[in-house]
Amino acid sequence: MASNDDPENIMHIAFDDTDSRQGRCTTHLAFKITNYLIKNNIAEFIDYPLLIRLNPNIPWKTRGNGAICLRIKTKKQGKISEYIKQCLTESSAVGAGANPGLAVFEGLSVPDKVKEFSMAAMFDVLSRQKAEKIAKQNGFKYFTLGNGQGLVGSLAAIGCLLEADHTYEAIAYRKEEHYGTARIVDKSKVIEYNKDTFPKTFNNYDYNHKRVLITPHGPDPVFCGIRGESPEVVVSSLRRLQTHEDLDGYMVFRSNQGTNMHLKHLLSLLEIKSYTAGHVICRVNTNPYSIEGGHVMFSVDDFEGSISKVAVYEPTDLTKIASKLEREDVIQIGVGVRKATSKHQKVLNIEYLSILKLAKVYQVSNPFCNHCKRRMKSKGKNQGFECDKCENHERCETKMWIPKQRSINRGLYLATPRSHRHLTKPFHRYGMEKTSYMATKLFDKWFLSNPN
Repeated sequence: MASNDDPENIMHIAFDDTDSRQGRCTTHLAFKITNYLIKNNIAEFIDYPLLIRLNPNIPWKTRGNGAICLRIKTKKQGKISEYIKQCLTESSAVGAGANPGLAVFEGLSVPDKVKEFSMAAMFDVLSRQKAEKIAKQNGFKYFTLGNGQGLVGSLAAIGCLLEADHTYEAIAYRKEEHYGTARIVDKSKVIEYNKDTFPKTFNNYDYNHKRVLITPHGPDPVFCGIRGESPEVVVSSLRRLQTHEDLDGYMVFRSNQGTNMHLKHLLSLLEIKSYTAGHVICRVNTNPYSIEGGHVMFSVDDFEGSISKVAVYEPTDLTKIASKLEREDVIQIGVGVRKATSKHQKVLNIEYLSILKLAKVYQVSNPFCNHCKRRMKSKGKNQGFECDKCENHERCETKMWIPKQRSINRGLYLATPRSHRHLTKPFHRYGMEKTSYMATKLFDKWFLSNPN
């Protein structure tokens, strides 16, 4: 964000939880508001609209748990606030379960307490009451509908500056007459631009399961979304789709998608909380076993006595690796914590698995006969061994411990792309992380609205 902007003209506007599982979309509301601001020439964007994905384990979330933040320079603060409040009221699916929240902060520097709140919102469960308290203490204006839980995401979106790693997404929107109809995308064009742009774009196509990943499946206004490392590459890829459907337009978001931001927090097995996210460095405590559905379960400990059960689900394609783990293997796992029920304890649902140290595993066998070299049989506890062929007895011999070759290697293992959450960092992005962001003039094709 440019340091020479007049603090009195800077607005940070954020909103969340305007959609429901039946429809609507918070990013589409951002598209509508952005179109209004640009069309009326009443604001200058000092950053791309931010699409901030929060803790994906929140049970009351709708779809991707994403909040929006618009950072603008304007002298029409009051007019803009009233317009957005009206949009929130008219365009939110409150009757279908949405609980919208709007937060507005005027000034250049976001307060530290809000940044801290935002960091916690990536992995923890935060209350509306806490959000309201912080908003009041730091001079925020806010507005809510329903139970107002959306204020949590709104405040967190303003506090997330994305000063380090980040990605971009170009989201294209449908015209209203197409809502609920099938999205038609030419798979060959997706594969073509994916090959040409990789690794600058990601999660376009799952080659393992022959599945296009850029289109949602619900009745919401989103036609598709293309994620990548720059505004230019996601927009150019979007245009290469050459869709036959007449779209309403598109908008580029800067985002924490594909960064693993929700898994950066180190969890303690002793104090683990339901619905939280993070990573654990631990030791395999029991040998893995399969359950109905092809899922794999095992337990881990933290080297100090605390034990937790772990689940690896079949759709992730990580079960083949997990099933080959052995007791005493040291691993790091990225997890979401599933709440305990009357029948089951808390479970760590694995998102990624990194094998740090492989334990030595042995096959225990009876010794060979000193005379005929055949393997001997045990005569019973503390009674030695006997050879069936020559009837040789050996009372002093002991079992042989033969090292087994492990069929897995140390390293990082990720779920297949179809099972990636919005925040999941693809394998190729490890080592590609951005370390800074300097706001400059926005790419001139970052926004497009097609008139009716």
